[in-house]
Amino acid sequence: MENRIYFCGMTNEKAVAEKLLQVQAIQLSPNQPFTWASGWKSPIYCDNRKVLSFPYVRDFIKSELCSVIFEQYPTATVLAGVATAGIPWGAMAADQLKLPFIYVRPTPKAHGLGNQIEGALEPGQQVLVIEDLISTGKSSLQVVDVLKAAGAEIVGMVSIFNYGFDAAKKACEAAGVHTSSLTNYPTMIELAIEKGLVTADTKETLMNWSNNPSSWGQ
Repeated sequence: MENRIYFCGMTNEKAVAEKLLQVQAIQLSPNQPFTWASGWKSPIYCDNRKVLSFPYVRDFIKSELCSVIFEQYPTATVLAGVATAGIPWGAMAADQLKLPFIYVRPTPKAHGLGNQIEGALEPGQQVLVIEDLISTGKSSLQVVDVLKAAGAEIVGMVSIFNYGFDAAKKACEAAGVHTSSLTNYPTMIELAIEKGLVTADTKETLMNWSNNPSSWGQ
């Protein structure tokens, strides 16, 4: 049964990290690394789609997401989900905040109207991009480019989790996109050590990956 108790005395970032660990949306395996689609070796795998199957954790993450949107991006008039993992979070937040919702496909649809942006978007609207997670930032910024080409004004991007790669930070800064995340890799590692999921002496290994993910484990 799900734990319905929200965690008091924690920072918001730590509480979100706790929830992701609770439902195993985040898995850590420094000794037997995961392999990403890019071929990178990684001691962590993040699959926030798992959260959707746990109503009380899902509701907690949705609430935190809405709080960040309301407090940090008050000028947003449209939420845009990044397909596919950003779609449910963007739709839930848009419903809670009573904002219009659209989503962006990786490529234009191959039939029908050939849309890449699904939903109603008017030029000049203030759009906030909703992401599942930010890794290199490449796919997220491709969505930003599609929205800009359609006349949107991008007010920022919010994700549930951020790996904190320097390359992603620089790419977003260069594109002029302000980013916010509910939680992040350093917070997750500190919590995992605190909970005994990984040992303190592996912290350096785990942080080294974050500093140089493309060559880690080679």
